[in-house]
Amino acid sequence: MLERKVRQADLKAVGEVRRELRELLGRWAPPDGGAPADPELAALLTSELVTNALLHTEGGAVVTAWVTDRLRVEVRDFAERCPEPRAPSVDGTSGRGLMLVRALADAWGIRPERVGKCVWFELGGGPA
Repeated sequence: MLERKVRQADLKAVGEVRRELRELLGRWAPPDGGAPADPELAALLTSELVTNALLHTEGGAVVTAWVTDRLRVEVRDFAERCPEPRAPSVDGTSGRGLMLVRALADAWGIRPERVGKCVWFELGGGPA
């Protein structure tokens, strides 16, 4: 299991979380030899969610990931406002993160918390 707190606007933490996620997936050795998720795809989607939390909310975030027959990654922040997938502009630098998660994850969602919200995705094992 991976659990990591990231401070508000600490964008260097995004790369550190990607590395830790790859290490988690590298340690996971299923009996059938198959992996629950492509480590590069998992790192991309995790980067998008962590970056969104750090750029668009205050108070930092908590990243949690665990592996069963699937990989589940959750990024919890402390802002009430829920993100909404939107089409990116041609020359814009934002708007692609949730679009990628929606297109590439087997399942994803947003769960309200007592304070803030949790944005999550799952990979592996087909649709949830």
